Parts: sequence; structure tokens; C-alpha cells
Amino acid sequence: MIAKPNTRPEPLQVDLESAALVIVDMQNAFLAKGGVFDLAGVDISQMSKVAGVIQRILEGVRAAGLKIVYLQMGYKEDLRDSGGPDSPNWHKEFALLLMRNRPELRVKPLTEGTWDFAIVEELTPHPGDLVVVKSRYSGFAGTNLDSLLRTRRIRYLFFSGIATNVCVESTLRDAYFLDYWPILITDATMQAGPAYLQQATVENVENHFGWTVDSQEFLRSLK
Repeated sequence: MIAKPNTRPEPLQVDLESAALVIVDMQNAFLAKGGVFDLAGVDISQMSKVAGVIQRILEGVRAAGLKIVYLQMGYKEDLRDSGGPDSPNWHKEFALLLMRNRPELRVKPLTEGTWDFAIVEELTPHPGDLVVVKSRYSGFAGTNLDSLLRTRRIRYLFFSGIATNVCVESTLRDAYFLDYWPILITDATMQAGPAYLQQATVENVENHFGWTVDSQEFLRSLK
């Protein structure tokens, strides 16, 4: 089935049999009280709106039979996959910085198997959904995401999740470099930081790396 969502900057035809919804880092760490973002003083008051939009999208996507991919940021308990002091990831990634700079919190943010690491309850993956754990901003860095998509003949990727300007954009850019067709669902994503960062990513995608669409138009195209 060919869908024709009214994407920006121009309409795009999408073969739905070759399409997947990518849900990036919708975890307690970033959305819930007591998670990494909240502990670090990030305003999480609007994050639940993104989860609500993705919930509605999931209903339409499952009904249409699209594949669903969850990306989940996390580290082994001993941090052996963090890169260590010789890696820029060690010096810039949010949870790693929090652990070093605020040891009084006595938490292990984004440790695999913890509450912080878990995907929020309302977006719990279903059997058959793909779940890919990553230890870098991009879902393609050091994971089998590319091979999972190619073996399922996926070419079109609709992106949702948090944060638009960090993990979502990083994964979307890598998808473009790997010759996938990336489409950002604008109201199913949210930035980390000021609102202008969201718009910056939207403009970057439309001008250089892919297409954008809102959730209402995306769901309409599935019907």
C-alpha cells in the first residue's frame, strides 16, 4: 500500500510495507518524576504530551500493520559500554555527567534493568516489536539496528521520541546517511532545552536530511 502524507518540504510517497515507526528513548529517565532529567532540573512538565501523541500514533500504526522499533538508551552496571574517559561520550552524555557531578544522588541513571532505564508504562512494547538498546545518541552506533531493518526490507522511517535535538536527530541523520527515507513526526517529539532547538532540528531535517509531518496528517495517510 502506498501512502501519500503531506510532508514538508514536499509530499512524499511511502510504501507502508517498507515503513516503520521509530520510538526514541521514551523512558522513565526522561519523562518521569525522579528520572535523570528531573533530577538534573530539566523541565519535564510537557513530556507527557509527547507520550500521549505517540500512544495515538501507535494505535493507527498497529492497525495499519507497520513495524515498530523502540530505541532504549542504557548502560551496563559497570559502564563498560560507556567508552570510558578516553571517549567523548564519557565527557558529554547526560546520565554519565550526572553520575560523576552529583554523586550525592546515589543513583545509577540509565542502568540496564532499572526503573530509570525502562520504557514508560503507557508505551510498553508489544510482542513482535523490535527493541534496540543503545549506549550512544544514535540508534545505529554500535547496534544491530541497520541489519534488523534491512532484513525486514524497511526503507522508510517515521521518527518520534525524545530528545528531538539529541538522540532523535542523531539517529535520523545516520538513517539518511545509510539511505533510509527519514520522516520526523514533529508533534511526537520534544527537544531538550529551549523551544528554538526543536525548530532548529525541524529546519535541519526539512532542508538537509529528510521530511517532516505532524501526527494528524501521518495518521490520515495511513487510512
